[in-house]
Amino acid sequence: MRFLHTSDWHVGRTFHGADLLAEQETVLGHLADLVAGEAVDAVLVAGDIYDRAVPSAEAVRVATAAVARIRAAGAHLVVTPGNHDSAPRLGAFAEFAAAGGLHLRTNVGGLAEPVLFDDDHGPVAVYGIPYLEPEPARHALGVPDARGHTGVLTEAMRRIRADLETRPGTRSVVLAHAFVTGGEPTDSERTIAVGGVEQVPGSVFDGVDYVALGHLHGPQTLAGHLRYSGSPLAYSFSEARQRKSVWLVDLDETGLAEVRRHELPVPRALATLRGDIEDLLADPEHDKYLEHFLSVTVTDRVRPVDAMRRLRERFPYAVHLDWAPEGGSAGTPLRYSDAVRGRSDIEISRSFLDDCRGAPPTESEEQLLFKALEAADRGALAK
Repeated sequence: MRFLHTSDWHVGRTFHGADLLAEQETVLGHLADLVAGEAVDAVLVAGDIYDRAVPSAEAVRVATAAVARIRAAGAHLVVTPGNHDSAPRLGAFAEFAAAGGLHLRTNVGGLAEPVLFDDDHGPVAVYGIPYLEPEPARHALGVPDARGHTGVLTEAMRRIRADLETRPGTRSVVLAHAFVTGGEPTDSERTIAVGGVEQVPGSVFDGVDYVALGHLHGPQTLAGHLRYSGSPLAYSFSEARQRKSVWLVDLDETGLAEVRRHELPVPRALATLRGDIEDLLADPEHDKYLEHFLSVTVTDRVRPVDAMRRLRERFPYAVHLDWAPEGGSAGTPLRYSDAVRGRSDIEISRSFLDDCRGAPPTESEEQLLFKALEAADRGALAK
């Protein structure tokens, strides 16, 4: 039996304010093509289908179209909610959806009830653990003394192993949305820390043939049977060098046989640029970045006026801008009390302008500052 392991679609997410629905539709459509080309039996989606608990109508449309294409390509789907999803909303009409091949495993109380598949070697049980928020989950699972993510996931896996014991010879797969020790985070995951502890040891998931993990956005292997697929798109510039992918997981008569990585297309690449704004706007070497999402750091001694608008005239997908003057101190933390101690109002105003744009006020600007401060003083005296 062949599974495709994916997660963290985050449909509806924006990238520094830029809409990503077209890019998400493209890459999720590729999953359907892969299902058909690789004869995938079931697609495992380990949480965070959407980027928010109440997704927009357009986000729902894109996700629904992706699921429909995957199903039409011949694969069943097993889906669990992540920390960004609303489990009740995602699981609405789950019993009816299962009849059409979409298995929504959103109920904490039913996490030990597997989706059962069969191949030439017998049954395969697929268990979906919905994202377990420790405080409500420990009560829902009847373990009020459980501590943190490790405690509730330990109980979830105890129940799953107990069910497996009643199914001799059955191979097993588990979906879980968690931060497993040894995984490498990026800048785009929302923390699931509770009381400062969000990580769980990989040993919690011992006893099954394959664990399809979600939550961390970089593809990674913690053990042969314990893997993150990562997100299908990059959601932060810290992921610019990652090659997004999914795992193709084959089970034979003895259990896990092979896991292959399949790299996904990149609808729009990410890049970073740094330099003087005039050079960035003129250098023909940068033509290759015209269609990239860009994070730009301008290094002019004086903060350029209307820098983002000017950059977008050449780079329409510039989405993030920093100013870091060469040899300057912009961005250096300074306590307010230190900044104003022993200084007159005009000196503080001069310093503020210098810090904000990298240049002190001109003579005409300083005259305006004097007038503004005098007017403020008169207003205060009048009160």
